[in-house]
Amino acid sequence: MFEVRVEASFSAAHFLRDYHGKCENLHGHNYKVYAHVRGEVLDKGGMLLDFTVLKKTLRDVCKELDHTNLNDKAEFLQNPSAERIALYVYRRITESLPELKKNTTSTKEAYLYAIDVFETDTSRARYIAE
Repeated sequence: MFEVRVEASFSAAHFLRDYHGKCENLHGHNYKVYAHVRGEVLDKGGMLLDFTVLKKTLRDVCKELDHTNLNDKAEFLQNPSAERIALYVYRRITESLPELKKNTTSTKEAYLYAIDVFETDTSRARYIAE
């Protein structure tokens, strides 16, 4: 099994409803996002996936979120947790690159395996495609 990973970043504000602590107040993060692609089949050039294609798509998704109040996006249901951001990024990438959506009958082809969203260097949420 091969795996490739690209990263991008964005800065955004948010607050968490239904949370009792300092994160219920409006605050911001410099998010770092990793996209992991896995598969067993390499192309003629010996690559699982062209890094450039995945990097551009991830950067485009991060650009949608950059310098926004994440609570304003309906997809986050007024609670833009790192977990929900990871799922959002996964869905947006697979909408843009449907060939990376996991095929449940075979995992040999390249598929978007996981999205990591770091709020800080030590706090990460991960969405894994299953």
